[in-house]
Order: sequence, then structure tokens, then C-alpha cells
Amino acid sequence: MFSRTTEYALRAVVYLAAQSGEARTIVQIAEATRVPSDYLSKVMQNLRRAGLVQSQRGLHGGFTLGVATEALTVYDVVQAVDPIRRIEKCPLGIKDHINLCPLHRRLDAAMDLVEQALRGSTIAELLVEPARSRGIPIPLCPWPVEEGS
Repeated sequence: MFSRTTEYALRAVVYLAAQSGEARTIVQIAEATRVPSDYLSKVMQNLRRAGLVQSQRGLHGGFTLGVATEALTVYDVVQAVDPIRRIEKCPLGIKDHINLCPLHRRLDAAMDLVEQALRGSTIAELLVEPARSRGIPIPLCPWPVEEGS
């Protein structure tokens, strides 16, 4: 249901959220999130254009989040890179279908539920959600420990 681009964007945003405001380069993010750096570069530009991340050039440059984790939702990230497409008119182009048929109404209702779930999930919540088996907070995915940390 979600594209690879969406998955990569979410991994990158969650990783940056776990970095306490420290800028991270494409190489660092790619290594930590296991995303090809060329692909990640394009994803990060989409996130930057949407204002979800900021970039800075130079010696201590890189990417940081542009929105507080408490305000940034999974929906925001999805919409920035691969927007959810709602069914507003007959996908078959049938002119007599002024209203959606029962099938397309139900499919659109399902997309509405997905949107609601994603809007209700902040990046901050993802960072503190406990591991089910151990009951301890862990990040969404375990990140490699960087040297010098």
C-alpha cells in the first residue's frame, strides 16, 4: 500500500528525530537507515521542499528536522513524498457516475481510515513507543551506534 519512497522517508525522519537536533549527512542517514544514498538524496529533497527537514551546507552541515516531533505526523511525511490519493470521482471516467459507486465509496472510506490513523501518529510517539516484548522504549528501528558516541 505504501511505496518504497514513503518507507525511506519515514525511516529518515524517524532517524533524524532520534538525533536530538544534530545535523546528519546523506551518507550518515543512508547508512543508519539502510537506504541507498542516491535514492535518499531525492527523498530528502522532497522532505526539504515540504518544510519537514532543513538542510545546511558546510563543515557541520547536513539535515535536521524542520518541524517539532510532537507536531510532525506520519501523514505529513507520507503526503510530502507520495501523497495518498482519495477517490473523488469515478476512476473509470464514467460520466453517469455523479456519486461514487458502492465499491469506490468503500475504497475511499478505507483510505479515510488510513489518513485518520496516520494523522493521529506523531513522530514523537514513534520514538517512545515501548517494545511490546520488553516494555522498554526503543526507536522505530535500531540504529547503528555511530563512532564517538
